Amino acid sequence: MASIGPVTPQRAHFAEPLPLASGSALADYELVYETYGTLNATRSNAVLVCHALNAGAHVAGLDAQGQAGWWDNLVGPGKALDTERFFVIGVNNPGSCFGSTGPMHVNPDSGRVWGADFPVVTVEDWVDAQARLVERLGIGELAAVIGGSLGGMQALAWTLRHP
Repeated sequence: MASIGPVTPQRAHFAEPLPLASGSALADYELVYETYGTLNATRSNAVLVCHALNAGAHVAGLDAQGQAGWWDNLVGPGKALDTERFFVIGVNNPGSCFGSTGPMHVNPDSGRVWGADFPVVTVEDWVDAQARLVERLGIGELAAVIGGSLGGMQALAWTLRHP
């Protein structure tokens, strides 16, 4: 089956600090995300796809360079995550090198690039950041949370932190 076609990443800025398991907090951060399909009137058809360590928010479709998303074979009309039925969300985790706030970004407190001073983030921290985005999108409950590899660990953490 064909790809869903061109997709454009979106950004969500959060000014409220995200408390981290390490005891520090990530203030003034951005999450990069992509969505596919249409959110229904009751906002009950959203599926969050969590990425593995070496992937990002580009789950499906074609990016600006024409590259297919890492689960393009599963997301789209008539596929396992049918975008005629589901509103699919892919989020890039904080600390990643794929667009969300991470070590290559500027620390708002120092005005310098974070580098090695970027705080340690955990699977639970990623899930809490994802939950903030889901809430920002006006979604009260997800139809499903899935992911492979480290994304599967995030899906498990969702069951404990945001059942």
